[in-house]
Amino acid sequence: MSEGPRIFVASRNAKKIEEMERILAPLVPGVSVVGLEDVAFYAEPVEDAPTFEGNALLKARAGFLATGLPSVADDSGVCVDALNGMPGVLSARWSGRPKSDDRNNQLLLDQLADVPDARRTAHFACAVAFVHGGADGERSVVVEGRMDGRVIREVRGGGGFGYDVLFEADDAPGRTTAE
Repeated sequence: MSEGPRIFVASRNAKKIEEMERILAPLVPGVSVVGLEDVAFYAEPVEDAPTFEGNALLKARAGFLATGLPSVADDSGVCVDALNGMPGVLSARWSGRPKSDDRNNQLLLDQLADVPDARRTAHFACAVAFVHGGADGERSVVVEGRMDGRVIREVRGGGGFGYDVLFEADDAPGRTTAE
């Protein structure tokens, strides 16, 4: 019995890996999605690109080179207009090391404390990169998405992670993405 196709997701997040397998299952019958915990250790790249696309590609390429498997990686964050697009690509480490969602959220609230509600506009940005081999070498594709909204004044909701407790999408006013 042969093993089905395998795809590598450059993540340790079990929920992200399960979600990718759920998304791909109807498109790629028998697919198995593996993450960083399922492959031999390799040095993960420093996310030092100035764009979400660049960071996603760094991670997907490193995964492909280390595993030889078709590889997917993402980078995402919140971009606040009143902060000139920050924290942006620095979203996960906005408040320093070690990474902390609670500290990041408090820092964002502190930085926007005097900003009127009408100027608290923001958007979530996400880039997903897919890198695989072809007869003529490496191939890659990146897709990007954006969700417009605003940053509220207090933490609300128990779902999601990161800034989800502070972000209301324009298409769901009154509810944070964590709600």
